[in-house]
Amino acid sequence: MEPKVIFQDDSLFVVDKPAGWITNEADTTTTQPVLQSWIRNNFDYPLKGNEECRDGIVHRLDKETSGLLIVAKTKEAFEKLQSEFKSRQVQKTYVALLHGRVEPEGKIEATVGRLPWRRDRFGVLPGGRASVSEYKLIEFYPGERGGYSLVEFHPKTGRTHQIRIHAKHIGHAIVSDEFYAGRKTARNDRKFCPRLFLHAGAIKFTHPTNGKVIEFKSDLPDDLGGVLNNLRKNRV
Repeated sequence: MEPKVIFQDDSLFVVDKPAGWITNEADTTTTQPVLQSWIRNNFDYPLKGNEECRDGIVHRLDKETSGLLIVAKTKEAFEKLQSEFKSRQVQKTYVALLHGRVEPEGKIEATVGRLPWRRDRFGVLPGGRASVSEYKLIEFYPGERGGYSLVEFHPKTGRTHQIRIHAKHIGHAIVSDEFYAGRKTARNDRKFCPRLFLHAGAIKFTHPTNGKVIEFKSDLPDDLGGVLNNLRKNRV
């Protein structure tokens, strides 16, 4: 499945990224599909080929996370959107399936950073960077190993792996998270959920050119929707 541009004008694209696509190019991404390469190869716009601005990629999603991304077309739009993210004006909504039953709503505040003993992983660390996520329970599915909670996350900061770390921190790791749920748990999860159950479902921000507040939404992809359908069937 290829990414889908759901909106574009002279300033930006809003792209729906499928799971399995890496956001930014890197030396290690030789054979894997990369959103940055795809957008550069398929569209002409002022920031195309600008390495300093990553071809306009303003923010990123993890490889296995699906959902909405903003790509700037111009330097002015890129800088204004980056400023919006840094000042926490962009409102993002993620949908995740967590292990166990979570509280109806909550706020997670923790300092996170790169783990010194595993440089590819992040976690809650003293002296890390401040991070805040709010969440709300959408639906609970009773079942083995404590059941599962479908949760809406509203991250107030944008740290790497933030939602995944925060979910683990409150004792409710995301289903099929091979980094943070534990190897054995993730292996069992993947028998019914093929990938990390995390989807960037909505984004709201101020347009960098006309100053209007705009919002975009993306439905849960079929693979994750199928997981929920099976959980509902098993509940009856």
